[in-house]
Amino acid sequence: MSKSAAGDRPAAGTASRILALLYAAADAFISGQELSRQLAISRTAVWKQINNLRHLGYAIIAEPSRGYRLQNSADNLHAAALSHLVSSTLIGKKIISLQETASTNAVAFKMAEEGEAEGAVIIAEHQTTGKGRMGRVWASPAGVNLYCSIILRPPIRPVAAPQLTFLSVIAVARAVEKLTSLQTRIKWPNDLLINNRKVAGLLNEMSAETDKVNFVILGIGVNLNMRSEQFPAELRHPATSLFLESGTKVDRTEFARVLLQELDGLYTVFLEAGYTPARKEWLERSRLMGEMVTVTDNGSVRTGRVSGINEYGALLLDSGEQILSGDVSLGGNLAAGN
Repeated sequence: MSKSAAGDRPAAGTASRILALLYAAADAFISGQELSRQLAISRTAVWKQINNLRHLGYAIIAEPSRGYRLQNSADNLHAAALSHLVSSTLIGKKIISLQETASTNAVAFKMAEEGEAEGAVIIAEHQTTGKGRMGRVWASPAGVNLYCSIILRPPIRPVAAPQLTFLSVIAVARAVEKLTSLQTRIKWPNDLLINNRKVAGLLNEMSAETDKVNFVILGIGVNLNMRSEQFPAELRHPATSLFLESGTKVDRTEFARVLLQELDGLYTVFLEAGYTPARKEWLERSRLMGEMVTVTDNGSVRTGRVSGINEYGALLLDSGEQILSGDVSLGGNLAAGN
């Protein structure tokens, strides 16, 4: 995988291309000569890249006269593996994986500004300055979670862009429930909870003109195999991971595959039918519907009973107030952010 600074544009390396060919070969061997021919490099260079992949944890068998075969995929989120597995209409048609970056959102934003196509996905093993809502830091230890950003170019007005956050959190909820026995609930606007502890958060960033969205970056962070000691001591609210809640390690590649395919389907419906289907599912999964809540935002405090969300994603209180931003608490103990 590539290593990228926040503003760097990542490029696919030779090791990634070899891995893609090994995945495509499935259980069959592919000769060093064939790899050399397809990649236009020497067989010695092929051997060096095979060793690089082995150091990353990929079990690659080498047999004389037969070549190389991928025995298993390491617990790495690698573009070659995901590109081979993901079946989608748009999202995930192009996947770029990074070993380390400051923020996948920053990389995706830069790529989008430079014209990268809609649906491109950037995934990182580790973020050095992962971002959460309201300027907070998203803890991003290496090799245990999912950190990814998706470039979208929806034909919507800027005021409607927050609707896309709801697609993201629904996609994560579906992936969790498909791959584990855990039940999820959503807390407005973008937190996914298990047993009232935050397991995922979403951060959207947008480039827009007065009446036109140029692009939206969907940032998704999911705590998959994180252990208790890996959470920062200064967390403001309870957080958890799928591993801590289930006692079972999650296959990160499989989780990413399911998530991207669910998001792809939700986005297709969004483009065809608008926000209504996603809004309906969000309300069904909401932790706050009908509950008394306290909303804090820049020193202001408001209370009320939640009655829904409007067509632009604002939280509605029975008092008639529309909440556009802030931290929401129920009984003073719901997770509000990582």
